[in-house]
Amino acid sequence: MSSLKNAQQMMDDATSYQEWQEAACDHDALSGADEWKKREHSDRYDYATIRERLREIRKARRAGDDRALLFALNEGIHGNLGGMGKASLYTRSKFGTKRLITDYVEEVTEALDHIAKVRSNVITKAEKKDFFHRASHCFGRSALMLSGAGALGPFHIGVIKTLLEEDLLPRVISGSSAGALIAAIVGTHSDEELKPFFDADVGIEAPIEQMGLTSVLGWRDRIQTEDLREMVEAWIPDVTFAEAFQMTGRHINISVAPFRKMQASRLLNAITSPNVLLRDAIMASCAVPGVFPPVMLMARDADGEKQPYLSDMRWIDGSVTDDLPAKRLGRLYGVNHFIASQTNPIILWTIRNPNGDGGLFANLWDMGSRASKEWFRATRNFADRATRAFPNANSAVNMFHSVALQEYTADINIIPRYRFWDPRKLLAPLDQEEMRYLIDEGEAAAWPQVEMIRNCSIISHTLDAILEDIEGDVVGLYRPNSTRAMPQIVANG
Repeated sequence: MSSLKNAQQMMDDATSYQEWQEAACDHDALSGADEWKKREHSDRYDYATIRERLREIRKARRAGDDRALLFALNEGIHGNLGGMGKASLYTRSKFGTKRLITDYVEEVTEALDHIAKVRSNVITKAEKKDFFHRASHCFGRSALMLSGAGALGPFHIGVIKTLLEEDLLPRVISGSSAGALIAAIVGTHSDEELKPFFDADVGIEAPIEQMGLTSVLGWRDRIQTEDLREMVEAWIPDVTFAEAFQMTGRHINISVAPFRKMQASRLLNAITSPNVLLRDAIMASCAVPGVFPPVMLMARDADGEKQPYLSDMRWIDGSVTDDLPAKRLGRLYGVNHFIASQTNPIILWTIRNPNGDGGLFANLWDMGSRASKEWFRATRNFADRATRAFPNANSAVNMFHSVALQEYTADINIIPRYRFWDPRKLLAPLDQEEMRYLIDEGEAAAWPQVEMIRNCSIISHTLDAILEDIEGDVVGLYRPNSTRAMPQIVANG
């Protein structure tokens, strides 16, 4: 038992994914999880179907029969085949899951790469394009959603650092509030340009410690609107969403909530709002009600001049209505697998990670959470009617219900190890040491999820890469052709 404790301690103290992996593998060897991974049988997934699919693909590859291999693959490349993406399959061991699942994913990935390279007199280019388009559509793709975070935003940077290092960062990324700022940084900087952010070696024109900040209720000084804008302007270039896409090829999505009750929230991106300026979208998504004023979005017209975008509307913190916009991402990009970096300080303490182990307490907590949501849903109209004569109270009540009724978890959830933070610091400026601490926390929280993310997304990454090689595009991912005079899609994105 002491050896298991030592292995766990080494995992907790790891400073890199390689160190963590070694300690996790030692833990699995000592706990018996290695033997569990070797056994195919389990009631947690359809091992028979996966085993049969693996056998057919291997048989065709070993025989060198490319047509038979294409036929075997054509029978269906589907995400979560046989339930192999279930979170419960990743709770029995510290590193990875059933070897059958890992073998299947590796075999399919190698088979796809092989088919892409087969000579055209065996499998024509037209056949390849048709197959890879259909396979990509059927399998789907992953998206990374960055929650609202306040001053905890650097946690997201640590998560992104780990995913980039493991070549697992999705092309589709959403962000709300502080998550919007991090998403925009990733969407406007190359991998090499991101390194200073990963090392917390970034600053703005005036050092944070020298900003003229105003004290709030005797608490630690908080960031003001002008400080936030200065930070945004220092870290984000003055570009539109379409121009940002041209810079990195990443699809950045920013959630904004309406200031007025009867208006609809938006998901801003290169599809729904290509000409909207990224900086203003970030300012709007970070506009915490009661702390920062609502923001009017700006866009560039056909001549490149700035002008108001929906001039009669103002926008506030995107996490109020759509912290994790999974449904909209699914509709826009064909996403069917979601990774959440969740560090929203308002609700963080209430979240039970569905990727974790169950138990009596966890089940009771889930029942209580579902019951509470149903109660809030049932009383929403009554509360709205009861407070209509008091506009400020009515606005607060509706905002509370919007926050309470959202879903804050995804297929894979990366959550801080520590759930409680000093509320006085959540809107305060961070020094370099604090940023470094939060980045390290994001990395450490991501490490236990890496193999699950790899098994669930590496096939879609492979399909996207193959399609890009074949025709310079990725099916299902909108690719703007220009950065001027694009039609604005004003429907609710």
